[in-house]
Amino acid sequence: MKITIVAGARPNFIKIAPIIKAIEKKQSEGIDITYRLVHTGQHYDKNLSDTFFEELNIPHPNANLEVKSGTQAEQTGAIMVAFEKELQQHPCDLVLVVGDVNSTMACAIVAKKSHIKVTHVEAGIRSGDMSMPEEINRIVTDSITDYFFTTSTTASENLLKYGANPNDIHFVGNVMIDTLTQNLNRISAPVFWDEFGLTTGNYIVLTLHRPANVDEAQSLLTLLQGIDALAGEKKIIFPVHPRTKAILGDRSLALKNTLMVEPQGYLNFMFLVKNSFAVITDSGGISEETTVLGVPCFTMRNNTERPETQTIGTNTLVGTSIENLKKLFGDFLKDGPKPAGIPELWDGKASERIIEILLQK
Repeated sequence: MKITIVAGARPNFIKIAPIIKAIEKKQSEGIDITYRLVHTGQHYDKNLSDTFFEELNIPHPNANLEVKSGTQAEQTGAIMVAFEKELQQHPCDLVLVVGDVNSTMACAIVAKKSHIKVTHVEAGIRSGDMSMPEEINRIVTDSITDYFFTTSTTASENLLKYGANPNDIHFVGNVMIDTLTQNLNRISAPVFWDEFGLTTGNYIVLTLHRPANVDEAQSLLTLLQGIDALAGEKKIIFPVHPRTKAILGDRSLALKNTLMVEPQGYLNFMFLVKNSFAVITDSGGISEETTVLGVPCFTMRNNTERPETQTIGTNTLVGTSIENLKKLFGDFLKDGPKPAGIPELWDGKASERIIEILLQK
C-alpha cells in the first residue's frame, strides 16, 4: 500500500507524526506499506513549520509545494494545482489528510478527482459555525472522504447524520494525544523560563489567533488589557501568532503581567502548558491537550467542534466577551477546577488503530 500523507500547518504536523511512526513500525515487521510525505507550505514561518519536523522526528518531506499565504481562494487554488502535479508524478493508493485547514480540503478534492481513495483523520468534528473557514473545509472534505477516522462518538454520529456509510466510520481516538503521550518525557523549558522567573503554577498561557478575536486592533487591545487585569499576581505568557503580531503592529500596550514571546516549538509549548496555572486560548486543539494534562482551559469562542473537552475534560467555553471571561475565570479562582476526566480512547494508540484498519481495506 502506497500512502501520500499531507501536512500544511502546525496542527497537521503534530497529527501526522504518530501516523508516520505507526507506518514505520509496520514496515519493520515486514508489512508492505510505504508513505510519501507532502508539505504544502501553507505555514512557512519556521516556528510554525520546520521546527515541528525537527522536534517530532518526522522525516524531511519528500515534497514541499511551497504555496505560502494568500486569500482563502488563492491559497486553496494554488495547493490544488501543485498537488495535482505531485500526484501525477507520484501515484499512490491512498491520500491521507488530517484536520481542517485549507490543505486538507484542497488535497482531498484533488485526490478524489484523480480517482484516489481519501482518508480523513479527525473526521466528523463540527462547530456549527459556517463563518469559520475550517468548518467549510471539514464539511467539504468529509463529503468526499472514503475512510473516516474519528476522535469521539459525537464525531461519528455527525458523519452518520450527513449520510456517511457506517462501515467507513472508525472511532479510533485522538492522534494529537498520541503525539503528546510519545513526547511527554521530552518536553523542555523555553529559554526564557528562568529569565522571567517562571515556576510551575505561577503563570497563565495565552494564545489568540482567530479573526473574531484579533482582526480588529482596538477590540484586541481591550481583550488583552482585560486578560492582563484578571491575572492578579500571575504572569501571562503570550506566544504571539504572526497574524496577531501584524494586527498589533508597534502599538504601546501597557500590559503589567503579560510577557509577549515568539511562537514556540512543540516541546517548549507543551512544557509551558503542562506547568501552567491555566490556559486562555481560542484554539480548539489546545483544549484537547489541556484535557489530557489536567490543566484548566478557557476557550474564547462561541462554539467548539470538540465538545468532549467541555463535557468530559477541563475546557470551559467562554465566548468572545472579556466580561464572560472575567466571570468564569473568577468562578474558577473561587471554586477551583471543575471535575474532569479523559475522553474514551484518548490513550496514545489512535495512530496504530488507523494503520491496522487501513491495511485491511
